[in-house]
Amino acid sequence: MKVVLTCLFLVLYFSTCKRDNKVVETPVLPDVELKSRVVVSGLINPWEILYGPDNFIWFTEKSGKISRLNPETSQIIPLLTINEVRSNGEGGLLGMILHPDFTTNPYVYVAYNYGTNYKGKIVRYTFTNGSLGSPETLLDQIPAASIHNGCRLLINENKLFITTGDASITSTPQDINSLSGKILRLNLDGTIPSDNPFPNNPVWSYGHRNPQGLVMVGSKLFSSEHGPDTDDEINRIEKGRNYGWPNIKGFCNESSETSFCTLNNVAEPLINWTPTIAPSGLSYYNSDYIPQLKNSLLLALLKGSKLMQLKLDDSQTKITSTKDFYVNTYGRLRGICQSPVGKIYICTSNGNNDKIVEVSK
Repeated sequence: MKVVLTCLFLVLYFSTCKRDNKVVETPVLPDVELKSRVVVSGLINPWEILYGPDNFIWFTEKSGKISRLNPETSQIIPLLTINEVRSNGEGGLLGMILHPDFTTNPYVYVAYNYGTNYKGKIVRYTFTNGSLGSPETLLDQIPAASIHNGCRLLINENKLFITTGDASITSTPQDINSLSGKILRLNLDGTIPSDNPFPNNPVWSYGHRNPQGLVMVGSKLFSSEHGPDTDDEINRIEKGRNYGWPNIKGFCNESSETSFCTLNNVAEPLINWTPTIAPSGLSYYNSDYIPQLKNSLLLALLKGSKLMQLKLDDSQTKITSTKDFYVNTYGRLRGICQSPVGKIYICTSNGNNDKIVEVSK
């Protein structure tokens, strides 16, 4: 399918314009002609997709399956079905990440929900002879529910970052002794880094509702987060910062919010959306392969049913403009990854006949 995207002129509400009730008009992004190709269909609720060093796409399905996909031939190679996984509503087998030195450390980290009392855990598997085995639990007893489980994983500078949702209990995100409503940071063996903001505590940031996207841009960490009935967000994640939930929705722009924000050093989002769009997978694009997308966050949307480009400024501290791709073309989009060449892969989350789609120029 070839799609020609026309320029979209969009209005964004940054912190200053929200506080001052002003509208800021943002520059129009250049047109780009893209092609898309369904690589595979017939999947059921894929959640994570990664482009591996073997030039295969690694992906999870919520029921407990981990597989590899050859993007050239569309061949799927099953790796493992985790029988312990319990898929319940939004829960199940969710995030996955490969060790950055996979050839010498063939570890695969996964996040999933399990058990009659329904908790989450982070487990490391070893990839040998074409299969996954030797499971080692790194973190357990993460509060979970049928909604708001977070569970996107990221590795940066030999540290494992984990997003967790509030599991529908709003008292926990502001409690730094709870694992829910947080972004957590561990060493790759599951121990707690000595330079975490709270001693002997995996919490890196707190006050989150349901962050489902996580990406590192240089030394800057960005997350996408589901709001309640309003205020979906993109946040820049900083060590030890409070992101406000449940006391704050979006910006600190209401009279009932300003004192809490000041007293608790609340970090405001870079951008928010009302009506909500349900942002999920997040990546950073800086390839020359599609130059119109350079220096942009790419965001997979569930409720919004599209792929969104979020153009960053040169300092990568602000979002200057946005552009929509594949609006209502493939339905709900959950995950996103890129090949070394610069091709983009997205997975759908429609619950039936889900797809992995390749986007190229």
